[in-house]
Formats: sequence, C-alpha cells, structure tokens
Amino acid sequence: MGSDATTGTALAETLRGVRCVRLSVRTDETTSPERQREADDIAAAALGIDFGEGETLREAVDLDVSASKVGPFDRPDLGKWLARPDDYDALVFWRFDRAIRSMGDMHELAKWAREHHKMIVFAEGIGGGRLVFDFRNPMDPTSELMMLMLAFAAQVESQSVSDRVSGAQSAMRRMALRWRGGQPPYGYLPAPMPKEHGGVGWTLVPDPKAVQVIERIIAWLISSLTTHAIAQKLNAEGVLSPSAHWKAYQARKKGNADTEPSEPKKKPAQWRASTITRMLTGPAIMGWKMHKGNPVRDDQGAPVMATETPILTREEFDRVGTLLAPKPTAEKAPRRKDSSALLLRVIHCAGCGSRMYCNQGYYSCSSYKYGTHCPSPCVVRADWVNEYMTAEFLQSAGPVEITHVTEIPGYDPAPEIAATVAELEEHDEQKDRRKSKAGMAAWQKRADALEARLAELEAREKTEPRREVTPTGRTFADEWHSADTEGKRAMLIEVGARLDVKRGTKGGWRTLDVRRVEFTVTGDFDPAIQAIADVAGDIEREGMPEHTSKGGGRLRLTTAA
Repeated sequence: MGSDATTGTALAETLRGVRCVRLSVRTDETTSPERQREADDIAAAALGIDFGEGETLREAVDLDVSASKVGPFDRPDLGKWLARPDDYDALVFWRFDRAIRSMGDMHELAKWAREHHKMIVFAEGIGGGRLVFDFRNPMDPTSELMMLMLAFAAQVESQSVSDRVSGAQSAMRRMALRWRGGQPPYGYLPAPMPKEHGGVGWTLVPDPKAVQVIERIIAWLISSLTTHAIAQKLNAEGVLSPSAHWKAYQARKKGNADTEPSEPKKKPAQWRASTITRMLTGPAIMGWKMHKGNPVRDDQGAPVMATETPILTREEFDRVGTLLAPKPTAEKAPRRKDSSALLLRVIHCAGCGSRMYCNQGYYSCSSYKYGTHCPSPCVVRADWVNEYMTAEFLQSAGPVEITHVTEIPGYDPAPEIAATVAELEEHDEQKDRRKSKAGMAAWQKRADALEARLAELEAREKTEPRREVTPTGRTFADEWHSADTEGKRAMLIEVGARLDVKRGTKGGWRTLDVRRVEFTVTGDFDPAIQAIADVAGDIEREGMPEHTSKGGGRLRLTTAA
C-alpha cells in the first residue's frame, strides 16, 4: 500500500525528515509551534524518521504565513527545502491545513513528491489518525489519489467554515457595542461586554496608554507641529506605533513576549506622518464600526458604535480634521551661506522693495542677481542695522506678553453630510443590479436609513468657529534674551517686523543715519504693540525724551494685507 491512514508502522530504515511548522498568526495558542513540533516528533519516532539536531536540524518554520494566500513553494522556509529535494526523504506536517488549503496546492505538492520519490506525513489527519503518503514507488498512484480526495474534502470544509464565519461577522457588525475580534483601532482595547449590555461577547474600551499618546499628538498639532515632526518625536521617545503597540499588548496578555526565541526579532514598525493622519481622520477613532472603508449603519442610518466611551466626539473629530487639513504652502526661507544673519527675510531695500542679503558683514540689495532693476540700490553695515533693529524691537514689542492662540472650528455637519451623500450615491449605483424582490427590499432598507441620517444631520445647527487666547506669562523680551540668532529672527518674522533701508548719503559712513531706515510691524500683534507705542508717545510729549525710540528712527504700525 502506498499510504497508511491510521497509525503507520516503524520503517526498517531511518529516513531523513524535515519537520514543517506553519502559523498564520504568531500569537495563536491553539496551533503554536511547540504543539506542532511535539506532534511531528511523535509521528516521526513511530515511522523511523530523523530530523537531525543542532546545526544539522532539518526544520521549515514559516510564521505569520497564510496557507490560503501563500502556496508551499512560495513560503520563505518551506520553499527553500522544496528546492533541495536531495537533502531529505520525508516531509512531516502536523495537519493538512498546515501544508495546504486548496486542491491546487495539494496537487502541486503531490506531483513534486512523486517526481522526487518523497514521503509526506500528516501527524494528525482527518478523524485524528496519522496519514502517511509514500511516493517512493512511482508506479503506485494510490497516494496521490488519496491526497487529492482528502484535499477536496478539506477545501469544501474550509469554504463552509469561511461562509459560516462571514455570516456571523456580518450579523455581529450590526450589533451595537459588539466587537467581532481582531486588531481594534488604535486607542481602544477589547474587553468583556458589561452585564448591563447583555454580558455576551466583547466590546471596546479606551486604552489609557494609547489615549495619552493621542492627546499628546493633538496637543502638538494645536501648537502647529507638523505630523512629520510629531512622528520623529514619538520615534525618538521610543513610543510604540499602533501595530507595535498591539503586538506588545498581545504578548503581555499571553504572558511572554516571544514564543520563538530562536527567530531573529524584527524592528518594530515606526511612526510615520501618514500613520498619524490616517489614525486621526478615520471615523473609527470616534468608536464607529467600519467595514470596507465605510461606516456600518443601523436601520435609522446612524453609525453603529463599537464602544460606549468614544475617544473623540464628532465635534472634536472635526476640530482635529481642521488641524490636519492641507494648509497653503508658506514661503520658505532661502538657504544662504551666512545663515547667522539676524535680519534675513526682515530687511528690505527701499529702492525696489526686494530683500537684502548679508555678505561679508554688509546687507545689500540683490536685485541684480534676479534680473530686476533697482533705481536706488543700497548697502548697509550689518552690525549697525542689527543693533538698531534689536533696540527698536525690544522697545516696541519687548513688553508684550506672548500668547498662545488656538483656533476652535466649532461644529459643522457639512463634512458628515458630504460623506453620507457619497455613501448614498455609491449605494444608488447598486440598484440596477438587484434582480430579486428580497434584494431590492434590502437595497431600499439601506437607502431609507441613509436618507434618514441625512435628514437628521441637516436638522443640526452649525456652531461658528472661535479663537481661544491663552497667556504664557512670558514677554517677547524674555524670549529674545534667551534665544539664539535663529530664534530671534523667527520672532521678528512672527510679529511681521520689517526694516526698509534707503540709499546712504555722503558723510553717513561713521554711524547709521536713522533717516535711512523705517521699522514697521504688520500682523496680529499690532494692537498690543500700538498700545506700547501710545504710552511711549505720551511720555515723549510730557518731556521725557529718554523713552523715545533709540536713535530716532521711525516706527510705523500697519495692518496685514
């Protein structure tokens, strides 16, 4: 006989075997590599098969590899062994589903075994007995026939199980608060369903550690930090990314970090700007159930919740979305060799209005470099205007307290209305495909639910955005004295400071002729700076010239264009 479908008998000769281990999900306890190895060893001992040991151990271990998606010859470890048939006599698997999930894959494996005269062993076959398929006799077709018959039965059973699971998951998706399993959205963890909600199955609850990370990310966004910069900060601090965080949780739940210590550890996935954007703009962070990119909705069209304690409300979600919305591209500061120049992007030529750049201790009009004509190009010593600008800035803006301005977008139902309309339009495209009355009734039920949701959203009131101004307790003078040149330049640019310089006159080469310069401030800081200027003007009119602008230069406040 070419096969032994029960227990098998020990062979007279010792065969060289390869112990085959496969796992779709690394943390699956019911099919762990240890359990597979133990079953393979028992079968091998009964059949006189030796796997070797130490450096000569013959073993194919493929973890996190799906048999449904990856055939035997394409698996990282097993594929290498199948390419070296002369190094062994038998392949030993725990069960059928560790080797194949389709008749096509089984046919290819059986054909390979027949061509290379190999034995294939399943430690636990259908019904629990050991299955041995001996292809060493090429004239005996029994083994190949039996393998294909069993593969057909396994494929039918796999499809039946898949259909049952799909049906159960579809029903579970519409159950409020019920989590069907798998990796939850970042910020949530699975927990037993509370008794007040039936006590059956699982739901989602906020994950305290992940929520703290989300709160930090949102705070950084409010402070105008980019998603790229935030990702860099999180990676530098060693904060686990969403996928790495979930793997760590599973390891803690299981009680150990790694069940395969011999396998080299992979570097955890890192935070990326796209990860942050996707996480904060996906409705799942509001606790909404999602399926194929769309919200799961109840009969009234409202989103079905996976938790009773969502991390973000709809209003907070929209506010975060505003922070992540594409912003107009700001003009980038030019990269110059002399990046230590204080007044880059601040000092301008009065003759043509273009910027002046520093070279060898002098700011000069550079219009000629860009092919434009300046009727009155000028040059001025850098130390003169740096000193003048510092004095003027500290006198006019130094006492002003720095405030943190937060834009509150309010609530606008328009984004959810637009998303729901898009979902309804997509659903409308499926109408003509319905051929049965039952199918049309199901289509109409969902269409009515979406329409009901739109009516509810349209009835909601819109709240206008507002600004929240929070004092910091520090003035511009405090920040100026503690900042480096780049930081001081950033402050000048932030308040809209500008210094226009006119062409010099004869005899004005020993000191700065203040008649050549005009210092202006444009932007949101005008009111506070204007108040300081008014006080200085009052003091000057009372005969106290020592409080006037140093050097006598002109300070002019303007409004932003």
